Amino acid sequence: MNSTSPTFLVLDLAGTFAFALNGAWTAMRVARLDIVGVVTLGMMTALGGGFIRDTILDALPPATFSDWRYLAVAAAGALVAFVSGQFADKLATPILVLDALGLSLFAVSGALKGVGFQVGVAQAVILGVITAVGGGSLRDVLIRQIPAVLTSGLYAIPAVVGALVVVAGTQMGVAALPSAIVGAALCFAIRMAGVHFGVNAPGPIGRGRANADP
Repeated sequence: MNSTSPTFLVLDLAGTFAFALNGAWTAMRVARLDIVGVVTLGMMTALGGGFIRDTILDALPPATFSDWRYLAVAAAGALVAFVSGQFADKLATPILVLDALGLSLFAVSGALKGVGFQVGVAQAVILGVITAVGGGSLRDVLIRQIPAVLTSGLYAIPAVVGALVVVAGTQMGVAALPSAIVGAALCFAIRMAGVHFGVNAPGPIGRGRANADP
């Protein structure tokens, strides 16, 4: 899968927009930041995972700086969130849904880019996970929360499943788009099921778990 293909670009930009909204709304609802902080956190959430992925792949300059559409989409998402800021206190559910959507889209687009660079199967899955959780982890650190990937058992795991479906599909000769749709759908469903039912991976015996959902 070429990283300039329409399928990859649509998935990556859609994930960028979803995470920009998520990061900006989180900035308003949790951290009560001003417009500069809102836009900054939105863009960092949207672009952080892809930046890390491209740096690992030595795909320099990263897509963030080589393709103006990434910055434009991230900024647009953050500004849309800021304009709707009057509803920030009512956005707990949309924030979680957008986080799951961004996680899903980036898991499959990151894996597809790894496949396009002809890395190994495990490496492509890892790249998908890094792309998926990188921006959200940066968001959580900046607002002084423990990153969800470290405390929620159904955050990184859904990303692994989504990325694995894509990589397995390409290995079996399945077209990229169907594999990406199935992988993203599974990732989203598992993540939302974890949120809805409060499911986490087992923690240390006798110790509680922190709730890291934004």
